[in-house]
Amino acid sequence: MSDKPTGVLEALEQDRVLSIVRAPRIDDVVALTDALSTGGIRVLELTFTTPGLTDLLRAAAEAASRTGAFVGAGTVTSGEQAAAAVAAGAQFIVTPGLGPRAREIVDVAHRAGAAVVLGALTPSEVMTAVDLGADVVKIFPARAVGPSYLSDLHGPFPDVPLIPSGGVSASNAADFLAAGALAVTAGTSVVAPSDVENARWSDITRNAATFCASLRK
Repeated sequence: MSDKPTGVLEALEQDRVLSIVRAPRIDDVVALTDALSTGGIRVLELTFTTPGLTDLLRAAAEAASRTGAFVGAGTVTSGEQAAAAVAAGAQFIVTPGLGPRAREIVDVAHRAGAAVVLGALTPSEVMTAVDLGADVVKIFPARAVGPSYLSDLHGPFPDVPLIPSGGVSASNAADFLAAGALAVTAGTSVVAPSDVENARWSDITRNAATFCASLRK
């Protein structure tokens, strides 16, 4: 793992949540960033499945710098994507899994001072992610394994920070944290694509606040 502390890792340790926005388009990423921050979610992941991601990252990173929030890029599958993301202001990089270019992605991100979250599922993949230099390991899809799986992983990997992703909601987020997760992801239950498309920022703020409240149960 990288020995360089970054603000985003500290924010994850404190807030224990990040929001993943997977939308076909984002017309006002500044309003989206502000809506999430107002609701208590400071760490935002925008994905390469959204067209025009680098422009969105630039605008979101500028907005986040004013509010103490952090913006990163997800669904990163190549070093070229990682380089474009960090050049646009991404403070962390997230991959869906461990592809043949994972080490290149880690190297590019770390040279730029960005944190890296590598996707994994099995114990072997967790070991590989750690060996590649991941700062955090994302367990995906979490809905397929449940909170107890994280407890099991922490047996052989007690010091590896894990973040479950996929299928995490206000109803089970606290269970994942109790099982040892560093933080949890808030997906479409907080940021529905239709809310983004229709600029329902107050709904997103309310959903974020509800999700954050569920973590304290």
